Amino acid sequence: QVQLVESGGGLVQAGGSLRLSCVVSRSIFSINALAWYRQAPGKQRELVATITSGGSRDYADSVKGRFTISRDNAKNTVYLQMNSLKPEDTAVYYCNTPRVIWSWGQGTQVTVSS
Repeated sequence: QVQLVESGGGLVQAGGSLRLSCVVSRSIFSINALAWYRQAPGKQRELVATITSGGSRDYADSVKGRFTISRDNAKNTVYLQMNSLKPEDTAVYYCNTPRVIWSWGQGTQVTVSS
């Protein structure tokens, strides 16, 4: 069973930056697309960003221009660089594929103070 281990979250002031990492317990070389999601308290989990094996990226409108998704196939890791953070970015962040083919990891908490 594939395991996902997210890390890099924390408490940051508005306008700050964080870099999240997600290590996948299998090779991601053949995985066409990877994604980051987030779930804020009392809200449904939402798709934040996706990246294909060819490097094509797509973002939710709420994070476009501020977040950057990337992947390192050699390290089986997908990253999310988050800049210009806002209080509304506060959530638990998770990685998976766009079709959610793996069980969810524990996520990493991101808290942005105003």
